[in-house]
Amino acid sequence: MRPLVALNYTMTILPRTQSPVLSLPLARGGTLDDLELGTGADGRFTLMVFYRGLHCPVCRKQLRELDDEMDALRDAGVGRIVAISMDTLKRATISIDDWELSRLPIAYGLSHEQAREWGLFISSGFKKGEPEFFSEPGMVILDSDGTVFWSTVSSMPFGRMPVKAIIHGLEYVTETDYPARGTVAP
Repeated sequence: MRPLVALNYTMTILPRTQSPVLSLPLARGGTLDDLELGTGADGRFTLMVFYRGLHCPVCRKQLRELDDEMDALRDAGVGRIVAISMDTLKRATISIDDWELSRLPIAYGLSHEQAREWGLFISSGFKKGEPEFFSEPGMVILDSDGTVFWSTVSSMPFGRMPVKAIIHGLEYVTETDYPARGTVAP
């Protein structure tokens, strides 16, 4: 069997650089634009959580935790939080209802191209209930000027940053005026 050839199609978004533009509808009405991502309104940071979709039990756990910890995230300086997937409106609405998400804004309809702009990995479904294509998880924190402050992506459903760790990290950043890291280009 021949070895696979690695093609690097993901784009690394360097901290302190302007984030890609993203305009998507929200499952409860409105658009991401209404959330004023990266504006500094109501807190310094914006937390963008890219999740795999309705089919993912790990996403369910993560988004429920985010929904439960929204007040603590706001206290740590996160003024805006949004979860984003390639799901359709129907699947995003089912996620909100079935996962009992009462406060977390859910954006849907992320395209293949947009997912790649944000440096996300794309997978094809192979199990019942999975869509044909979906993005793997990632998190991006934007600073008040819309630049990337911190990011992480995964090529698997597991290995995500715990919400409590994000809260503690942002508290430390705020208390010590800690700068964005990882800014040296490859």
